[in-house]
Amino acid sequence: MLDTNMKAQLKTYLEKVTRPFEIVASLDDSAKSAELRALVHDIASLTDKITIREDGDDARKPSFALQRPDAEMHLRFAGIPMGHEFTSLVLALLQTGGHPPKLSDEKVEQIKAIKGEFVFETYFSLSCQNCPDVVQALNLMAVLNPNIRHVAIDGALFQNEVDQRQVMSVPSIYLNGEAFGQGRMGIDEILAKIDTGAVEREAEKINNKEPFDVLIVGGGPAGAAAAIYAARKGIRTGVAAERFGGQVLDTMAIENFVSVQETEGPKLARELEEHVKQYDVDIMNLQRASALIPAAETGGLHEIRFDNGASLRSKTVILSTGARWRELNVPGETEYRNKGVAYCPHCDGPLYKGKRVAVVGGGNSGIEAAIDLAGLVKHVTVIEFADTLKADDVLQRKLHSLPNVSVITSAQTTQVLGDKHKVTGIEYKDRNSNELHTVELEGIFVQIGLLPNSEWLNGAVTTSKHGEIEIDAKGQTNIPGVFAAGDVTNVPYKQIIIAMGEGSRSSLSAFDYLIRH
Repeated sequence: MLDTNMKAQLKTYLEKVTRPFEIVASLDDSAKSAELRALVHDIASLTDKITIREDGDDARKPSFALQRPDAEMHLRFAGIPMGHEFTSLVLALLQTGGHPPKLSDEKVEQIKAIKGEFVFETYFSLSCQNCPDVVQALNLMAVLNPNIRHVAIDGALFQNEVDQRQVMSVPSIYLNGEAFGQGRMGIDEILAKIDTGAVEREAEKINNKEPFDVLIVGGGPAGAAAAIYAARKGIRTGVAAERFGGQVLDTMAIENFVSVQETEGPKLARELEEHVKQYDVDIMNLQRASALIPAAETGGLHEIRFDNGASLRSKTVILSTGARWRELNVPGETEYRNKGVAYCPHCDGPLYKGKRVAVVGGGNSGIEAAIDLAGLVKHVTVIEFADTLKADDVLQRKLHSLPNVSVITSAQTTQVLGDKHKVTGIEYKDRNSNELHTVELEGIFVQIGLLPNSEWLNGAVTTSKHGEIEIDAKGQTNIPGVFAAGDVTNVPYKQIIIAMGEGSRSSLSAFDYLIRH
């Protein structure tokens, strides 16, 4: 199952296992069970700390549980965790085997102290770059607390469950049989939902912090670069982010980041956070900003308020809250979000194997999505508002070479259709004839550009008609001491490398402001 290189790498990792445990497999006579049997035996052959049993009686086959003889623990993989989930498997093996997690002692104790019964089920796809964060977080919680059970389920392999529960987006998380959450979620976010009082405790902790010299709102590439440049100046630096990494976390292949030939968004986001943590930076994650209260006078303290009631003060502020996927804003979109309306083709594409889907948007992201989906689904319909596609020629040539793709231009999406449970079609208007048409399908992937995350400012700084924060050549807004950087600003070309440069510039400008005031 594992090639020579993977075995060698895994053997090195498994040398960190300090206590024995069992892999208990539940198998049948299917080909997938044979693959799983080969995988677990490959793993056991690399260390004397792991033994195999094949007498598991779990209803999901193939699946396997990790069990320790010295402690109660409930962690299971239903399926074969390769692809993006191979890292989740390795971490689960190490943590079950006694290797300490990269988590603060405070957080470990918080997890161990949770009372009650929590049975988590996570549906993932092997191509989903958002899923490992959820799987790894819940696996670790299951290792640390016997009250927490977790099974990670490959939705493509257990299609009957996916259909029964109408799972149309991954990761999809269930707690005690009820929907708990969808999309990327880390330990902090999960704890905030199940640990009563955690949000209030965190808000109180933030309220007690001393003012910063520079406070960065947003943790994407611009925010990370700003934090590094500020911290290197030796000034008191804080980062308050709704989720550290920002939109990069939802980006798959990155091939235009100069000096790095190819990487993936989640990997780059982790590296950004690790780099920031090399410096004395106070990172406050899961903090959604709700208001900016500018200083009453030049040189005074600005205030940022957050949804949880907390607030922070700082001599300078850098706004780097980024952007998000633009929505269709048509009837049915909200109702059928994650029930057929999706925004991440890499994550959710495998759930639509053999089905009909549409991609709304004819730019590079839309055509790349259509090309990827064509290898999985029965048919892809590309719907573009303009009279021609806007994607690069090389992408268009590839698209038109595919037999299961059709393109509709001059089409205005007017409605998402459904049966109250899931998407059944999409309605569009022919912009030349004004006639309405319907395309029957099971999934819609929206790829129509970005919107700046600036609504929370409520006019506190000057923005363009598109909602982008207007800045000058130094990244300064119209408010002295308040700067902005990245995709939330009116700087053209929304690229990771440009955002990093803008973040660095805004930080240098903030330092210059501090010197002069």
